[in-house]
Amino acid sequence: MSVSPPGLRCVSLCEVSGLKSLPTLKIMTDDDVEHWKSTQSYMDYRLFLRRLNESVVGYSLPWTPSSHSQAITRMVMLLETLEQWIGEIPPLQTPQRFGNLAFRTWGQRLEERSNGILEELLAPDHISVIPHVKPYFLSAFGSFTRMDYGTGHETSFALFLLCLSLARFFQPVPDEERDLVLSVFVRYLKLCWKLQDVYKLEPAGSHGVWGLDDYSFLPYIFGSGQLRDQSAVPVSAVVHPPLPLTNLYFMSIMRILDVKYGPFYEHSSQLHSIAVGVPNWGKVNSGLFKMYEAEVLGKRVVVQHIPLGGVLEWENKTDRVSPDAPPLPKVQIVDRQRPTAIAQSLSATRSPPNHDMQSPTTFPRRQ
Repeated sequence: MSVSPPGLRCVSLCEVSGLKSLPTLKIMTDDDVEHWKSTQSYMDYRLFLRRLNESVVGYSLPWTPSSHSQAITRMVMLLETLEQWIGEIPPLQTPQRFGNLAFRTWGQRLEERSNGILEELLAPDHISVIPHVKPYFLSAFGSFTRMDYGTGHETSFALFLLCLSLARFFQPVPDEERDLVLSVFVRYLKLCWKLQDVYKLEPAGSHGVWGLDDYSFLPYIFGSGQLRDQSAVPVSAVVHPPLPLTNLYFMSIMRILDVKYGPFYEHSSQLHSIAVGVPNWGKVNSGLFKMYEAEVLGKRVVVQHIPLGGVLEWENKTDRVSPDAPPLPKVQIVDRQRPTAIAQSLSATRSPPNHDMQSPTTFPRRQ
């Protein structure tokens, strides 16, 4: 059994009101990625994910608690409103395989109405948090310019939830954190699947057959967490569909089987290798955490689009300098995008040595 993670720090509303910076794009180089890993905000995010993961161990879907907090109820209603917009903004009849232009209309409505939506969510006590969470909210559903969606957008949504937890809109206690995963995150995931299907969003930075999933990562972490401390359902069950939709891992596998053609071991080789080679869900869960930090949070091409600052501090207390001091030079490091040893060790089979993660083979989605 795992040791319970420590508590999440609190950023009081007085502190929020006194913050002089708002989230902006900070990560431009690989050095910036390494700097982010040394900040309080990065440590907060790692801890937040651990706490969410621990809260769902042993719990199944569908999730039907006796009651929800007002914050959870409002958040779910917000996501339901966003899904209703999809019906009001149908896809255009265009020949493109990816990226229906109607998604930009949906995104324009989100940008125009974001202040009102967030005010309705956070009023009356947490209005001061809106400028600090709005950038994460707007980037949580995909890029309206590139018309794609990927793990960076998913991370933006998780950081949105983190900010609201630090400010105590959501309470960082196991019952509420469990509701964040099994009610809010599940609702968010289904909304994003519908956006992908209706507007044919392109995978953002997909690794093709060598990636875990074209669009998502966190469902596999939380889903393997749900299954972690039991042995009745083996990891190998994944290769014997159909799977019951009792956890986020199986939900995501069935989603892949629904939208992709071909044998599972061909279009999802990483997930297949995990299924046939990793002995238990505990190892899957811990390995996916390491893989997420390496392949998502550690990749400049993913996190460079995530704004930082304000509630999610960018500057370390130990390295703050006088505003009159000359800026330190930054060295541009070429990102060679090599597959990490962590991802290789998680899989039981060995990936071909010459695969290029920036030029993937993407299997066709079902139309």
